[in-house]
Amino acid sequence: MPVLASHRKPRAKVRTTTPAVGLTTAALASVTLLSTQSATAAPAEPKPAVEEVRNKVDALYRQAGAATQEYNRAKAASASQRAKVDTLLSDVAKRTEQINEARRALGSYAAAQYRNGGIAPMATFLLAENPQGYFDQSRLMDRATERQQKAVDEVRKQQASAAKQRAEAVESLETLTETQAALASSKKDVQSKLTEARGLLSRLTAEEKARLAELEREKEAEAKEKAARLAARQAAEAKERAAAEEKAREEAAKESGGGSGPGSGTGTDPGTGSGAGSGYAAKAEKVLAFARAQIGKPYVWGASGPSSYDCSGLTQAAWREAGVDLPRTTWDQVKIGTRVATSDLRPGDLVFFYDDISHVGIYKGDGMMIHAPKPGANVREESIYSMPIHGSVRPA
Repeated sequence: MPVLASHRKPRAKVRTTTPAVGLTTAALASVTLLSTQSATAAPAEPKPAVEEVRNKVDALYRQAGAATQEYNRAKAASASQRAKVDTLLSDVAKRTEQINEARRALGSYAAAQYRNGGIAPMATFLLAENPQGYFDQSRLMDRATERQQKAVDEVRKQQASAAKQRAEAVESLETLTETQAALASSKKDVQSKLTEARGLLSRLTAEEKARLAELEREKEAEAKEKAARLAARQAAEAKERAAAEEKAREEAAKESGGGSGPGSGTGTDPGTGSGAGSGYAAKAEKVLAFARAQIGKPYVWGASGPSSYDCSGLTQAAWREAGVDLPRTTWDQVKIGTRVATSDLRPGDLVFFYDDISHVGIYKGDGMMIHAPKPGANVREESIYSMPIHGSVRPA
């Protein structure tokens, strides 16, 4: 039987798209992954503006200044406490030697009593070859007993005193240890603030450093302008006072029929309103002469001369030249002398800055001061308006 031909149409070959689908899926997954990473990644922190850096650095320097005063306070307290401990330990050693001497005296009495105390008094009297000698010896022994009792009392007294001094020494040593710990903590705090400030400055570009220098020049110019206005105002006030005093002298001379002509004076120092000002002016002259001689020397925190200074170290050393002992820290220096208004400042006065009173300078007149500014700077003259003024004092 003949084979019948098939009437079915041949199947068309279908192209597979699996590889294409695989590539597309991979591409989509990559895009999704990148999109997810971009969405979750933290945005880059914007670089602070130069003005922000300057403000941050200034704040760090102020904080370092406050920490420096903490360091100075702890250092002064440590030195004082160390001297107290040394004195107490020396006293304890002397007291111990006195106790040893008293014990040696007691030992000699005890030995004598041992040699003579084995026989009862009646037996000693009966056995004595010379009864009168016995009575003489008895009186001597009574006096010896009194001396012995005094020696015992002295030992007890010395022991009580030694115990008290040892307790004081132990307490002082504990205080010294605490003070030294505070000293180390303040030192670490200062170093941390200064390191952070230097780090901020080191990351500035050359252009940013130039901009920072321009901002500093603008600030300095503004401060100098304020100082000039203060100087002009003080000069005008001094001229008015001088004219008023001259007029008062002339009127007094007329009333008394002459005697004190123009220029006779009352010893009033310009700007003081008091004849006692001449003594202060003489001291201030010594202070400023010393301060000027330190210009150019570096600021070093915790230093009080002679090759470097911090702010309160300079003021303390300068006033010492005039025979006035100031405390070590700004916080204590601001408490001495007489408070004066900025408009009444005279050469030699101390001007304090910031709300935390962490800086001080020596007023030289005309709105200017000499001070040890901050790390990286030298002792120099500068306007008192270069920083916010807290207040001023006249030390003597």
